[in-house]
Amino acid sequence: MSGLDLQRRLTVANCRIPLIFITAHSDEDARNQALSAGAVDFLYKPFNDETLLGTVHVALQPDGETGQGA
Repeated sequence: MSGLDLQRRLTVANCRIPLIFITAHSDEDARNQALSAGAVDFLYKPFNDETLLGTVHVALQPDGETGQGA
């Protein structure tokens, strides 16, 4: 199952958890789809520690305070 498939299943199950996609494959269509469906961010490898920690910080904010593409 892909990350996008998992995201769809979680949405159908009304399971609202923050999702951060991490991939080594550059795919702008997948990125746009994930972010449009509510992902916190879509990180391409390699990335640094600060980027990941910042994204996790955004993901842990209360609903309504997260932004896409952080």
